[in-house]
Amino acid sequence: MLNVFIMVAVFIAGLLLGTFFFGGLLWTVKRGLSSMHPSFWFLGSWLVRIAVVLGVFFLVSRGSWQRLMVCFSGFFIARVILIRYTRVSRNPGGSNKEVYNAS
Repeated sequence: MLNVFIMVAVFIAGLLLGTFFFGGLLWTVKRGLSSMHPSFWFLGSWLVRIAVVLGVFFLVSRGSWQRLMVCFSGFFIARVILIRYTRVSRNPGGSNKEVYNAS
């Protein structure tokens, strides 16, 4: 029974990690496009996000590939949810109108 609770906690950690990673990517794109030096934003953000994700994957897995896969599943599901949440709506009239639900 304890193993089920641990796997649920690992899955939730993956969801939070995915939200951090892909939410940070969205924030970086919005911020970097209006910056005078976008390369610093993109590179810096990528380094921070990768370091955090790899560190948390390492800590959560504790050497168990099952935990790593459960955490990665939560990470991937967070990606799918954020893509649906922030997708671009296409106008049937031919012009593309960007509609972001996130603020």
